[in-house]
Amino acid sequence: MTSTVDPINLPQRTASNDPEIDREALARLLVEIARNVDPDYRARFEGVPTADPRMETLRQLLVGREISELSRVSDLLDEPEQLAAAVGGVLPSAAARAPHAQLGEALAPAVERAVQRSIQKSPRTLTDILYPVFLPAIRKSIGEKIDQTFQSLNETLRHIFTWHGLKWRFESWRTGASFSEVVLKHSLVYRVEHVFLINRNSGLLIAHVTAENATSEDPQLISSMLSAIQDFVKDSFNEKEQSGLDTIRFGELRLWSEVGPFATLVAVIRGNPPEELHEIVRDVLFRIHDEYSQALEQFDGDSSQLIGVETQLQTCVELKQEDSNQGFPWLVTAAVLLILIAAGGWFFLSWQSGQRWQAYVSRLATQPGIIVAEQKVSDGQFYIAGLRDPLSADPQSLLSGTEVDPARVHSQWQFYQSLEPEFVLKRLTASLAPPDTVRLSIVDDRIVAEGEAPDTWIDRARSAARQLSAGGPEFDISKVRDVSPEARAAEHWQAYVSRLETQPGIIVAEQRIRDGQFYIAGLRDPLAADPQALLSGTEVDPARVHSQWQFYQSLEPEFVLKRLTASLYPPDTVRLSIVDDRIVAEGEAPDTWIDRARAAARQLSAGGPEFDISKVRDVSPEARAAEHWQHYVSRLEAQPGIIVAQQAARGGHFYISGLRDPLAADPQALLSGTEVDPARVHSQWQFYQSLDPKFVVKRLTASLTPPKSVRLSIVQGRIVVVGEAPAAWINRAQAAAEQLSEDGVVLDVSQLSELSLPELNRLREAIQATDIFFNSGKVVPGPEQTPVLDRLADQIKEFAQSARKSGITARFMLTGHSDGTGRETANASISAARAETVRALLNKRGVAPELLLVRGAGTFEPVVPENSQTGSSTNRRVSITVNLD
Repeated sequence: MTSTVDPINLPQRTASNDPEIDREALARLLVEIARNVDPDYRARFEGVPTADPRMETLRQLLVGREISELSRVSDLLDEPEQLAAAVGGVLPSAAARAPHAQLGEALAPAVERAVQRSIQKSPRTLTDILYPVFLPAIRKSIGEKIDQTFQSLNETLRHIFTWHGLKWRFESWRTGASFSEVVLKHSLVYRVEHVFLINRNSGLLIAHVTAENATSEDPQLISSMLSAIQDFVKDSFNEKEQSGLDTIRFGELRLWSEVGPFATLVAVIRGNPPEELHEIVRDVLFRIHDEYSQALEQFDGDSSQLIGVETQLQTCVELKQEDSNQGFPWLVTAAVLLILIAAGGWFFLSWQSGQRWQAYVSRLATQPGIIVAEQKVSDGQFYIAGLRDPLSADPQSLLSGTEVDPARVHSQWQFYQSLEPEFVLKRLTASLAPPDTVRLSIVDDRIVAEGEAPDTWIDRARSAARQLSAGGPEFDISKVRDVSPEARAAEHWQAYVSRLETQPGIIVAEQRIRDGQFYIAGLRDPLAADPQALLSGTEVDPARVHSQWQFYQSLEPEFVLKRLTASLYPPDTVRLSIVDDRIVAEGEAPDTWIDRARAAARQLSAGGPEFDISKVRDVSPEARAAEHWQHYVSRLEAQPGIIVAQQAARGGHFYISGLRDPLAADPQALLSGTEVDPARVHSQWQFYQSLDPKFVVKRLTASLTPPKSVRLSIVQGRIVVVGEAPAAWINRAQAAAEQLSEDGVVLDVSQLSELSLPELNRLREAIQATDIFFNSGKVVPGPEQTPVLDRLADQIKEFAQSARKSGITARFMLTGHSDGTGRETANASISAARAETVRALLNKRGVAPELLLVRGAGTFEPVVPENSQTGSSTNRRVSITVNLD
């Protein structure tokens, strides 16, 4: 039986992102399948609904599991907490399987931001993390430094007064090393006999090196015992894991242990090693960890991957210091003496050669056109450098006669153009090539050209003059006449312009010559002369003159006088005149006219000449009182040391204020005889220091207290100091002169000479050479200082008496000192107490207390270094300084 099977027609549907199954499409698809399988059922399935139970059963059989999984995934994506729990369950496994490089690159930015944010939010967290790591290392470093310091101090004190100590001090001076380093170098005798490298975790011996002729038992047994001791100490005393046993001492043997990340290095040392050996052993351990870090971390007893470690350890067992017993080096001493004699001769010859060189340098420095910038002497050779004008003298030729070997002189000169007038004159002569009718010469540091020349040469000369104006001497070509017709016309024009500029009421703002025409512009007072009328007699063609004048009111006194006369209409009893560029009104007038005149005077004060109406008398009583007041103000203004800043008369009362020197006259006392009622005067004075020479002299006399041999006087506005005085007083006077120079006052101390008193100088040196010494921690000198105090008291009394006879006041500064033992505050107190004690002892011996000053210097002014042989005892003293006024 054959049947015809229709082709399957799949329904067309647009793609969708909807995760649900299209049931209608699936039902149609299944119907089509059934019809093609059995055509007899075609009619029975025509109206099969989409919700046919059989189709639903078929769908569950075909894609039921997939639909369930998709629904679960959809629900998981909609719930963030469930999604986070699911991802967290697989994330560790995914991170473990991911490549390390890609995972590190992906997580690095997020981890960096998280760490930065954590540190910014709580820096103490990072401190708490690093504190347990850094604190033991810092504590260990400080402990080693303290041990090293005590070891150095102990050996230095033990050998400081021995013959070896003197030899070692000379060696310290010769090599530049400290004395303590030289002492440790010779006194500490040691040898590194064994070095063990032990695994830190397992205690297994990694490597062992033995010095020559050193004996020991089984190295592995020693390594195990050392590890057991380390573990025993940690367990017994509850020490931290990173701590370790640093030092074990048994007789002459010392075991020094240095702990690294993966291994511990133990050095067995015989003798007394220096503390610096810790650094050497630690460096070897660091190098081993740097080269064999991975092999040390994975060490399990196999040393095949640690080839070369024993070579590193060998550097430790080679460390040793042997004692040397040599006799006195007479041959070396003789050689040193010969070297010193040769060095002295060489030094003298070098000094003599240096003096000749300095004479040559001074000769060069005085040469015009030569500037010495740098000069030095090195290894018998002379080096000099600087600037030299090509027209100046040759420095090499100046060597003749100086006895300086030219072969030893190395010079380096940079050419430059000197601004000395003589060199500038030579260059101008070479560049301008003046004609025979022009002569160039130097007059008062200026280069002056005189004569006649064409305008082309004059233009070149003017251009050269403008270039020189930047810093060279002035080039004056005003005396060179131009012989061209244009120059003649320009001369006539300049004569006319000069005539205009001298006219009162005319201001020339601009004038020039262009294309044979003359242009001039400016300001002109209507009362001034007519510029056009002034052209007559100047030989200037008026037709070629183009002028432009702006009218203004001149402030010349004669013009102002004319305007005041026209505006004020002074009465016949008042006369206006010009006196010393001032307009003065004299006579009598009513107060209304005087008020108008005062208003005009105030308007003129902005820039015009002063309009003085003080000589116009007012007939009213108020005017009389104002006259008396003005007379008083004028009297005050004439007083030295008084500056009137403001004065006014208002409501029958007078107000005045200003500045007054305390040494000036009393303004209230000056009211007598002025007919001004003191009850109507209200004054306000601010004190200040006047720079009037007589006031300055009074203040200088009070502050400097010059000796009787010095006299202060005023000569032509300058304060001159003449006489003899001690150096200290002269220094104070010079300091006062420098301060006064900033204020414009000249204090001339050039005629002062230092007071020469040989006997006083001898006593002064003897007093200042005396020191009072103390025992450690004591503020009272011992009985052995009594003769020194007696002699010092006699010298001080003798010096003070001789100084008073010479008109000089002497002061003695007692400065207490202490050694470096103890705290600085205690040392400062004990130094001041020592100075006070010496002052009391000198006072008891008849020295006047007002002559003695005290101060405590503590440890800041030692006479010798504290680490020297006599440092502490010498620095516990009281020194004396003599000051003369």
